[in-house]
Amino acid sequence: MRDFYAIDGYPIDVEVSKVLFSQFISDEKLGRAWLIEQDGNVLGYIILTFIFSFEFAGKIAFVDELYIKQEARGKGLGKSSIDFIKLEAEKLGLKLLYLEVEHHNSNAKKLYLGKGFSEHKRQLLIHKINNNNNQ
Repeated sequence: MRDFYAIDGYPIDVEVSKVLFSQFISDEKLGRAWLIEQDGNVLGYIILTFIFSFEFAGKIAFVDELYIKQEARGKGLGKSSIDFIKLEAEKLGLKLLYLEVEHHNSNAKKLYLGKGFSEHKRQLLIHKINNNNNQ
């Protein structure tokens, strides 16, 4: 996770992330997480978080994180990871998958578009809630 965040200079508190990940995997209602492995080597990970949507008539998911180590990129792992996520989404009865891609990451965008994702007509906006209960 630290390597993934470093790509775009996002801050990360490893200890907080460990606590959050423990909380996440202890409650299957929050989503799922998988390691991406090949020949016994961990080459990345996927985190899928669940959301309920009236617009899409049920449970949808956000591909919160999909990371593949630099040395493993360009070898088909991204494609197979997206195929895996789509199959898992079907098994889980999800109605839709969302994901974000950095504006500069044209390779990832090309991958996602080639795997059936499409640009949404809406723009994603955020508002951080700053209180002592949130990190």
